[in-house]
Amino acid sequence: MTDVETFRCVSWNIHRGRGNDGVVDPDRTARVLHEEVCSSDLDALILQEADEEAPPHRGFLDLARIEADTALRHIHGDASHRWGPESHGFLGTVVFLHPRCRVEDIALVDLPGHCHRGAVVVDFRLDGRPLRLAGTHLSLSQGLRVAQMRTLGQHLFRRAARPTLVCGDFNEWRPWGGLALSHGIIGLRLSGPAPATFPARRPFLPLDRVLVTAPARVATARVLDGPGLRMASDHRPLRAEVAFDP
Repeated sequence: MTDVETFRCVSWNIHRGRGNDGVVDPDRTARVLHEEVCSSDLDALILQEADEEAPPHRGFLDLARIEADTALRHIHGDASHRWGPESHGFLGTVVFLHPRCRVEDIALVDLPGHCHRGAVVVDFRLDGRPLRLAGTHLSLSQGLRVAQMRTLGQHLFRRAARPTLVCGDFNEWRPWGGLALSHGIIGLRLSGPAPATFPARRPFLPLDRVLVTAPARVATARVLDGPGLRMASDHRPLRAEVAFDP
């Protein structure tokens, strides 16, 4: 059971179920999620590349199995919260939350670029504390990452202020974040460490991040490891513990 002062989350690009052996195996993905990724104290799981790449962006996971194994709940049950009726989420980004997280609003944000990208923005309360979670997957191109984070930042700026976590596969290899993650582009001051998550077998690039706004802070950020994780995707999962200062 978690406590109100800490929010624990994992972000993982699951590579559409394709492992480092070239085999697409959704059963392996679900098994590794259960055995090596999701502990009993987790509040949120944010996946990227959890839908097929081409329209209609079908989901390929066994959602009921993941919910049973992790005790987390898939938040995209309503069709308006998915890209399409066969999708698990929005353009591959799928969010699971602990049942104690009371969801208030879910928004899907289209991000610019020749390769369709998007963000899922969830407003919720954890034991009465208002929080916001934005999960996304940014482009490989720096110019497009700047445009995408500008678009997401403008959306967040127009919403009522609350502590915000922005997480996912940012495809940003520079630990300092570059222009795309700067305050001038986003309009929010985001902070958080940048441990290496890519490639899975021997990570040296910090492509995946969990960043937060004050008064939240990333107390710990740990790249998960295990025999299944080194095989199941080209990324390692990033687990973060977010603390809330008075």
